[in-house]
Amino acid sequence: MAEKEWYKDWFNSPFYHKLYFDRDEEEAGKFINNLVSHLQIKPGSRILDIACGKGRHAKILADKGFIVTGIDISPDSIEHAKQYEHENLQFFVHDMRLPFWGNYFDYIFNFFTSFGYFKTRREHDAAIRTISRGLKPNGHFVIDYLNVHYAEDHLQPSDAKQLDQTDYHIQRWHDESRFYKKIIINDPSLREPLEFTEKVNKFSFGDLTDMMSFQGLQVSEIFGDYELGPYHVRKTPRMIIISEKTRVETADKEKRLYSDGRRTDSLT
Repeated sequence: MAEKEWYKDWFNSPFYHKLYFDRDEEEAGKFINNLVSHLQIKPGSRILDIACGKGRHAKILADKGFIVTGIDISPDSIEHAKQYEHENLQFFVHDMRLPFWGNYFDYIFNFFTSFGYFKTRREHDAAIRTISRGLKPNGHFVIDYLNVHYAEDHLQPSDAKQLDQTDYHIQRWHDESRFYKKIIINDPSLREPLEFTEKVNKFSFGDLTDMMSFQGLQVSEIFGDYELGPYHVRKTPRMIIISEKTRVETADKEKRLYSDGRRTDSLT
């Protein structure tokens, strides 16, 4: 039986948004400001926020005078985001593994580990292909991913949160290839507790570089936090990677060679 795509139900749940995104907008705003300043993005640039959620980053970018499109797999998230649409801001329900607009965007952003959820390496390759083909030549892709080694060293096995009347009990663990987070939700509106298990692939800097390189994206910079400080393999919590589209397309039949020497997908 095929593995259930856990993220489709979880990302569409109001409890997901309460847990992760009812947070201080100041953090998001500062990160966007740092990124825009560093990249020196020109007014009128076309930007795609891929896995945009309810659109909080897209809104900030559009307010700065950029032409912004947000896509997300969650219909409920996009329905919420659409209330903010205007001439320079639009949202669509879309799966990042499928083709989107080609040769259109100056920048594509993927924030807060909104990648790494699929079962196979092939599916992640498809998402990076969508990103590469969506960029104009010399366009830039920025991915904000967790730092695997830091996350392993600082994993908190369990904790609990109460947000309004909702209780979240969280358990965390990992194996060779993935991080797992089981979330048990109790709320007065529920007849019985809800349970979701998140699964995020342990993609290293080398893994992500391989995937991007294969789709014509050349890594130019990496940062370790939202202040765009230096990256350290064990000391910084994030991998914020900037790459540039250096070629138009890679032949579908070309053989892959991963950084550890594999030529096959270990997750299939």
